[in-house]
Amino acid sequence: MSIGERFELVKRNTEEIVKEDEFRKLLKKKKNPVVYWGTAVTGKPSLAYFFPLLKLRDFSKAGFKIKILLADLHGALDGTPWVILEHRYNYYKEAISQILKALGADFKKIEFVKGSEFQLKPEYSFDVLKMASMNSVNDCKRAAAEVVKFGDNPKIGGLIYPIMQALDEHYLNADVQFGGLDQRKILMFARENLLKIGYDARVEIMNPMIPGLVGKKMSSSDAKTKIDLIEDKKSVQKKINNADCVSGNPDNGVMAFLKYVIMVVKQDANKKFIVERADNYGGNLKYSSYEEVEKDFVNKKLHPLDLKNAVAKEICNLLDKIDVKKLNELEKKGY
Repeated sequence: MSIGERFELVKRNTEEIVKEDEFRKLLKKKKNPVVYWGTAVTGKPSLAYFFPLLKLRDFSKAGFKIKILLADLHGALDGTPWVILEHRYNYYKEAISQILKALGADFKKIEFVKGSEFQLKPEYSFDVLKMASMNSVNDCKRAAAEVVKFGDNPKIGGLIYPIMQALDEHYLNADVQFGGLDQRKILMFARENLLKIGYDARVEIMNPMIPGLVGKKMSSSDAKTKIDLIEDKKSVQKKINNADCVSGNPDNGVMAFLKYVIMVVKQDANKKFIVERADNYGGNLKYSSYEEVEKDFVNKKLHPLDLKNAVAKEICNLLDKIDVKKLNELEKKGY
């Protein structure tokens, strides 16, 4: 795979790369760079996790070594009770492993890292204090505003959160940090502050945020906006049927999941997305790309209910690969 092909594969379905010229230089310099993606062990991973983990599969195909940070201490800083922190970590590791397995990821290129295993070392703590001395309360609050739940009376832990995420890039020996667009301020905070304490700034790559099934944002506290990994087929169908999906308007969670997950999986496997319809309604529709689906949807040649039924079926196919029994056992201890 050429440098250009590696670049385009990683860039596929991303929102922003800071900076693209630095990323191209990295690909020229290193055959197997390191990308780190992290998640704090807070609310349960949902169907939305398929999107960033699918992107990690792209990184893997492009020659990257992948480090998945399961940030247990970050979870505690953002409200996870300390007494169940280890159980939350176990749930996350199992859930993410199962999603990666369902996506056919190459586990030889993936390393799971537990945050507390390196974040409690003296040299890391020293750097946290050093960076804390260079930033104000407002700097840290601004950086973490879209990620940390501050409330009216912010806890100090939430202010430490962006400092630790910045340092994680260095201590994980990462060349790239990959995260959601909601983390942009933290990623820019990292680029600025690592330089202040003598470390290199990393390339930051961001994926767009998938809208919730109801409303604009997916929320761990609102079950109507998301689909859990342990949902049964009846529940999946009901939630998709109730999802926002106005005829002719592709700006919704159903179309977004189709674009960023289902069609990527289909195209990479050289399979078509099939919308089943009765013969008297024109028969089945077959699509090779998301653009084809969107065109028909916008032109109202594809009815929202037919689309929803097809998407629900594909989601159920993905969730069929999840070991619900194992996750249920871990859930009892962590939630």
